Amino acid sequence: MIQVVRGTKDILPSETGAWQSLEATFRRIASQFGFQELRTPLFEHTELFSRGIGEMTDIVGKEMYTFLDQGQTSITLRPEATASIVRAVIENTLIEKNPLLRLWYMGAMFRQERPQKGRLRQFHQFDAEILGSAQPEADAESIVLASTILRAIGLSAFELRLNSLGNAASRLRYREALQEYFRPHIGGMSEDSKGRLEKNPLRILDSKHPEDKPFLGDAPVLFDYLDDESRNYFERVQKLLTALEIPYIADYRLVRGLDYYCHTAFEFVTTRLGSQNAIGGGGRYDGLFEQIGGKPTPGIGFAFGIERLLLLLEEEGKTPTSDTQCDLYVIALDDDSSAVGMKLAQNLRLKGLVVVTDALRRSFKAQMRDADRMKARFVAIIGENERLQGKVIIKTMASGEQREMALEDYESLQYALNT
Repeated sequence: MIQVVRGTKDILPSETGAWQSLEATFRRIASQFGFQELRTPLFEHTELFSRGIGEMTDIVGKEMYTFLDQGQTSITLRPEATASIVRAVIENTLIEKNPLLRLWYMGAMFRQERPQKGRLRQFHQFDAEILGSAQPEADAESIVLASTILRAIGLSAFELRLNSLGNAASRLRYREALQEYFRPHIGGMSEDSKGRLEKNPLRILDSKHPEDKPFLGDAPVLFDYLDDESRNYFERVQKLLTALEIPYIADYRLVRGLDYYCHTAFEFVTTRLGSQNAIGGGGRYDGLFEQIGGKPTPGIGFAFGIERLLLLLEEEGKTPTSDTQCDLYVIALDDDSSAVGMKLAQNLRLKGLVVVTDALRRSFKAQMRDADRMKARFVAIIGENERLQGKVIIKTMASGEQREMALEDYESLQYALNT
C-alpha cells in the first residue's frame, strides 16, 4: 500500500474543525489590526531563498526541497514565507502604492529535516508583516498582534522573550567579539561552527552540536555591545509593551543570525512541548529588501507554526472544535420519496441551512442513528403517506417532539428550523 510521505501528515475530517477554528481566529484578529491577506506561490526561484535566508543557514544548506524544472530552472518549495512576501511586494510595487503595509499570510511550508514532535517536513505557518515603518511602534504592534492571537485561541502557558540585535554598527562590534572569543576554541568545535566563524559567527550561538555547547555559555552577549541609538530604540519598545500590559522577559541570548536583522527580536516559548519549546517568533529585518534586490525598506514580522499551536492547545486541554452543526437530516422511507427528500434538502440549503440526506438507502433506524451521530438538530421524515399528502414530519431530536408541515412551504420550514 502506498503510504503518506515521511514527515507529512493527513489532516482528517475529525481534525479539520480545530484547524478551521484556528484559521478563523487568525483572520479575525489580523483584520481587527488592519492587516490584509497576501497569497504567494508554493514554490519560488531557488535564488530568492539563498539570498533571502542566507547560504550559511541550515535551511538553505541542508533542508530545502530544490529541483530543476523542465526548463532546467532551479525551483524550491518555500521553506518560509517572509522572503516570498517581500518578493511579492517588490515585484508588484506595493510599497510605492502604500508607504505602510500590514500583510498576513497562512499556508504550507517545506523543510527536509528530521521529523519530530511539532515539526514536520510539510508544516503550516501563520505570518504577519509590517513593512515601511522603521519606528519602534511597529515592533510593539507586531508583538501585540502575536500576543493577542495566542490569547484569543485560548493559550496561557507561554512567555514572551525579548532582545535587541542593535543597529549595523553594534552588530559589527559584536561579530568581531564573537570571532575573538571562539577562535581559541574552534579546533574542538563542530564542522558547522568552523565554517561559520568567519562568515557568520552569530549562527554558532544557535548550534545544537554537543561539542559546541561547552563554549556557548560564556560567549559574549550582544546587549553589551549596543550603542546609544540601539539602547534607546530598545527602551522605547519596552516602554510601549509595558504601557500595553504585555509581559515579557529580557533574554539577551536571543539572536537572529542573518545580517539584515536588526533591533527587536522576540520569541514566544512554552514548557509544555519538551525540547521543541518555541511556538513562534519574529524580529525586525530592515536589510531584507535590499538583499532580495529592492529599495531600502524597513520591516518587522513574526510567524507561528500551526501544528505547534494545536499541540499546545491539546496539552492545555483547549483543542478548538468546529461549530458546524447539521440543522436537518432528511430521511426518505422509499425509493419514490428519495427524490422528494433531495429536493427538500437542496431548497433548504439554498436558504443557508446545513442539510444532509442518506445516500446508502439504509433502514429508518440506521438513518436515525446516522442523524444522531451527526448531531442533527432536526430530522425530516418522508414516506409514501407524507409524499402523497404533500407533508413532511419534522422531529426535534433533543425532545423527540414531532409535527407535520407542508412539504413545499420552505419559508415556514426555514423559520421552524431556525427557532
